[in-house]
Amino acid sequence: MYVAVKGGERAINNAHAWLAEERRGDTDVAELSIAQIREQLSLAVNRVMAEGSLYDPDLAALAIKQSRGDLIEAIFLIRAYRTTLPRFGASEPVDTAAMACDRRVSATFKDAPGGQVLGPTFDYTHRLLDFALAAEGEETVAPKGEPREEPTPHITEFLNQEGLIQTEVESDEVPGDLTREPLELPSTRPLRLQALTRGDEGFVLSMAYSTQRGYARNHAFVGELRIGKVPVEMEIPELGFSIEIGEVELTECETVNQFQGSKTEPPQFTRGYGLVFGQTERKAISMALVDRALRWKELGEDNLGAPAQDEEFVLYHSDNIQATGFLEHIKLPHYVDFQSELELIRKLRREADARNAAPVREAAE
Repeated sequence: MYVAVKGGERAINNAHAWLAEERRGDTDVAELSIAQIREQLSLAVNRVMAEGSLYDPDLAALAIKQSRGDLIEAIFLIRAYRTTLPRFGASEPVDTAAMACDRRVSATFKDAPGGQVLGPTFDYTHRLLDFALAAEGEETVAPKGEPREEPTPHITEFLNQEGLIQTEVESDEVPGDLTREPLELPSTRPLRLQALTRGDEGFVLSMAYSTQRGYARNHAFVGELRIGKVPVEMEIPELGFSIEIGEVELTECETVNQFQGSKTEPPQFTRGYGLVFGQTERKAISMALVDRALRWKELGEDNLGAPAQDEEFVLYHSDNIQATGFLEHIKLPHYVDFQSELELIRKLRREADARNAAPVREAAE
C-alpha cells in the first residue's frame, strides 16, 4: 500500500480547473460530442471497452473525452465506473458461429466455406495521408456493405472432421471472474483468456511478436478472423428459459499451429484463441498467439524459456491499469522515504571516507 502525502486543497482545485481548461482546448473550436467520438473514433472506443471490461460505446466515448484521448486513463475511468454497477446475473455463452459477419477472412483456405468477406479494414489501403479529410467538409461516403446474416461455420471445424486439429473439450465448470476475484497462479485457460482480453494491447502485441521471432516454438496461421455482432441471451429463472437482451460486436480469431505431438498427444494442429469487444483485430490475433504459447504445459511441450511461455510474467504484467498505478505512484510525494535514503547515503559516504583516510594516516605516521 502506497500512501501519498496530501498537498494543499487550493492547489489541487486549481490543478483540476487547469486540467478542465486544457481538456476543452481553444473555445473557438467546436467541442467534440460523445456521438462524434463514438462514431468516428470507434476503434479507440472499442479498445476502451475491451480493456475496461464494459461494453458500452457511449460511456467509452465519454471516458475518452474526459481523459483528453489518453486511452489508458479512459480504461481506468471505465473500470472504476463498472465497479459501481449492480450485477444481475451472467449471460449464456455467445454463439460466434451465428455471428452476422461484417468481416471474415482466412489465411489457410482461399475458398473458405461460407466465403471470404473483406469488410472494413486498413489491410488494403496505401497508408498515405488523405489530405481530403483535412478539408472538414461533407464527405461523400460510399454505401457500406451489408453483414452476412446467415450462420457462418468456423473453418477449424472442417479440419476437425478429419481429426487433424485438437478437439476443444467443453467443461461444465463455471470459470472464475477476474473482474470480481484476483488472479491466482497457476491459472486455468479461461482465466488466462480473460486476462489477455483485458490486457494492454501493446503489451500483448509485443508478446505475440516475440513468439513469431523465435521466442517460443509458435508458427501460426490465421485459421479464421471474424468480426460482427452476436446476440446476447440471459436465462430468466422466473421464465425457465433464455431471452435475448441485446447484441455485442466482437472480433474472434482462431489460429492454427503446428504440433509435432508428445507422449500424450498425436501429431496434429492445435489452436490459439482470441475474443475481444468491437473491431479489434490486432488484439485478437495477438491474444491467440500468446494463448497458444501459454498452452505448452497442457500439450506436453518443452518450455523454451520464452517470455510468452511464462504465465506469471505475461499475466502479471499485461494489465495496463495495474502497471500504470505502480509506475505513476513514484511521481507522488515520497519526502519521508527520500530523506531516509538521503541520510543513509550520507552515512555510507562518511564511513567510506573514514576507511579511505585510515591508510593515508598510517602511511604518514
